[in-house]
Amino acid sequence: MNYRKLIVDSGIKLLGSGLTVETWGNISCRDPETGLVYMTPSAMSYNTITEEDVVVSALDGTVVQGSRKPTIEKDLHLSIYRARNEVNAVVHTHPIYSMIYSCQGKMIPLIIDEAAQALGDVCRCTKYALPGSMQLAEECAKALGTEANSCLLNSHGAVCIGADMDAAFKVATVLEVTAQIYYMVEATGGRPMMISDENIAAMKNFVKNHYGQGK
Repeated sequence: MNYRKLIVDSGIKLLGSGLTVETWGNISCRDPETGLVYMTPSAMSYNTITEEDVVVSALDGTVVQGSRKPTIEKDLHLSIYRARNEVNAVVHTHPIYSMIYSCQGKMIPLIIDEAAQALGDVCRCTKYALPGSMQLAEECAKALGTEANSCLLNSHGAVCIGADMDAAFKVATVLEVTAQIYYMVEATGGRPMMISDENIAAMKNFVKNHYGQGK
């Protein structure tokens, strides 16, 4: 598989998704066979990045291919891959509704079926840490834990993960839809009716073992 092309195509997809603007956010994927991580370069427009601009790194942070500076959140991406062996794609976004909650240091609960199925666990918010810092990388890995597929970076944005790039983008989309619904419920003076832990577990099991072809 051409992972460099995947990063280029995913950058264009991110820019057109409404989940970020300009050069904000970053994307990476891991080749499960080699363990190498492919990531977007720092401060380059997604619609101008070429395959040659993609930076390839080992899990310890050593750049093995590419002449560009990697995203400043390189350590954040690598910390996730080191902590979660099943994860092969990370998408860091700056979506408006999710950021409403990240700016308050609040979590986003699993208030809709889609969130219960895709997000893995509630979307927790990190403590504040400077962009690009090792502290932020550590806080992100902590907020994700072993089950969650998303977390909020305090006053910064969201991080969404998946077994592949399509899965990570699905999480990013579902998270933002959930945040928008949560915001609208609160804005109209309401409170969401939470889905029970039992039903959340049932939906997670259904998606993992039964939903889709060949299961």
